[in-house]
Amino acid sequence: MTESTPLASRSTHRFDFKQLLTFLIHPGQGVERLAAQENSTWLMPMLVLNITFLLTALVSGYLQAHAAAMGQTGLPADWQWWTTDMQNNYMSAIQATQGPVFVYIIPLVIGLARLWLVWAIVAGMLHLLSTLMGGRGTMRSALNVVAWAGLVFALRDLLRVIFMLIAGHPIASPGLSGLSSTLFMSKLLESVDLFLVWHAFLLVAGLAATDNLPVKKSVATIAIVLVLLVLVQAGLGTLSAGLGGMMITRPF
Repeated sequence: MTESTPLASRSTHRFDFKQLLTFLIHPGQGVERLAAQENSTWLMPMLVLNITFLLTALVSGYLQAHAAAMGQTGLPADWQWWTTDMQNNYMSAIQATQGPVFVYIIPLVIGLARLWLVWAIVAGMLHLLSTLMGGRGTMRSALNVVAWAGLVFALRDLLRVIFMLIAGHPIASPGLSGLSSTLFMSKLLESVDLFLVWHAFLLVAGLAATDNLPVKKSVATIAIVLVLLVLVQAGLGTLSAGLGGMMITRPF
């Protein structure tokens, strides 16, 4: 009996990829396991998220480069809001940014940095709000919950890769962005899809279990964090689109 606990603790550090499917298919069991852990278990899901993002970026970059080589360069989703000068600058930038550094390396570096930064910020906000509402979790548990709940986005990445390979072109309007005709709302809806709802559900369950927080308070905490996150991303996306035509970095 005295040796079973150390063995169980050490097993959480192994890369047992069966746990990934178990967490998504049986979230109740996954959440209970997270609540029982005293160690950091975020490495495995974050590694999976990095791999699926790399795969998505590589496939998208390849299709983008192939389309440019064939003279079939796609236009941004917010193209209709650009001025004539911005559109001309964009087309000039396209010609100057077809090398592997611009197509692969820079998007990969920016995307990976964004992935890790958002993970840390969301976990920090969840821990802060949970503590203010009476939760008894730790920053480590918040990092674990956000990483494991983020596995739904790894599944989304794989579905996007399959779609791009079948369609033969990158995704132009992610999420529900195609439903809006205004720039800010289009950027806002880019992050809204069924996977975000699934992610929110897992966050609520994980936070309630690891922080001993009532479900209603967990829902309120998750809602505040996700709404702020989506609004900030939409604002930054709108700002980027507004400045994009005058900057060579706009194509990606």
